[in-house]
Amino acid sequence: MPIQFKESRKRTTLVGMTVLLLPVITALTVKHSDARTHSLRYFRLGVSDPGQGLPEFISVGYVDSHPITTYDSVTRRKEPKAPWMAEKLSPDHWDRYTQLLRGWQHASLLELRNLQRRYNHSDPPRLACVPGPHTYQRMIGCEMLEDGSATGFLQYAYDGQDFLVFNKDTLSWIAVDNVAHVTKQAWEANRHELQYQKNWLEEECVAWLKRFLEYGNATLQRTEPPLVRINRKEMFPGITTLFCKAHGFYPPEISMVWRKNGEEIVQEMDSGDILPSGDGTYQTWVSIELDPQSSDFYSCHVEHCGLHMVIQESESIPLVMKAVSGSIVLAIVLAGVGLLAWRRRPREQKRVIYLPALDR
Repeated sequence: MPIQFKESRKRTTLVGMTVLLLPVITALTVKHSDARTHSLRYFRLGVSDPGQGLPEFISVGYVDSHPITTYDSVTRRKEPKAPWMAEKLSPDHWDRYTQLLRGWQHASLLELRNLQRRYNHSDPPRLACVPGPHTYQRMIGCEMLEDGSATGFLQYAYDGQDFLVFNKDTLSWIAVDNVAHVTKQAWEANRHELQYQKNWLEEECVAWLKRFLEYGNATLQRTEPPLVRINRKEMFPGITTLFCKAHGFYPPEISMVWRKNGEEIVQEMDSGDILPSGDGTYQTWVSIELDPQSSDFYSCHVEHCGLHMVIQESESIPLVMKAVSGSIVLAIVLAGVGLLAWRRRPREQKRVIYLPALDR
């Protein structure tokens, strides 16, 4: 699963970058399903020309969408971002990883300078052909499914685009260009390090994830049902789109599907990513275009943690919700959240920096 970095045609200022400190990883990994998963991810970001509140180096850890640890080149300390992390881990843990992160900071910024030179990006950003500061990003982590199976991932990006992706099954790196191939050859010469990374992804990462889930059980393994509503919107003259929107739910795994006259119409649907709402819950939507000449009956079916809801839409009944446990009628105000997800785009000289949130 390679990193997918969204790009922009416009130059992003450092002030603007601080707005993008978001836990965007969720949109990558959460699908429209009812199978519950948990993940542990660590991000590192090195910046060639920091300023206006953006540190030279940042490291952030997440369990699911919850920030659990943070480190940056200004504080030079690894610190807990969740109260249950501070309560359960001893001061020795934070001191030990603070020392490690200081070393990783030095190595990351050294690799960034080497990549700038290899890509001929060594000039100051204001004089270079490519605008904005140069960045070097790393994501490592694992995901655990409900059946206990797990998968791990380790990948790097330069200037917001894929650079190297680790294949733990073959103990090799996937390089995206000739510059990355140079690094690939150097890293693959160290078989001991490759095996260490594989073991960390398959064993140690999963062990840490299970431990953190136990520490933060009340937060991470809670259930909050979705609030759902249907509304119509005329997207173009004569074309009406019917939206089924859900928000305020946790965990993020959810299934939403439209039915027309009782039959599923998955092929005709459009759906949004499952994204954090900023308050520890999630939001998403599915839509369908209506035939203005048709008298078809539409219903939105939502499943979340064993709860099944059916929301019926008609001209005379704006909103009716039914659940297995009984009839529920909900009035919802769906808050709009500007959230960016990483997506793959053609490689061009245009980019924007995305980093995970330092605070909620």
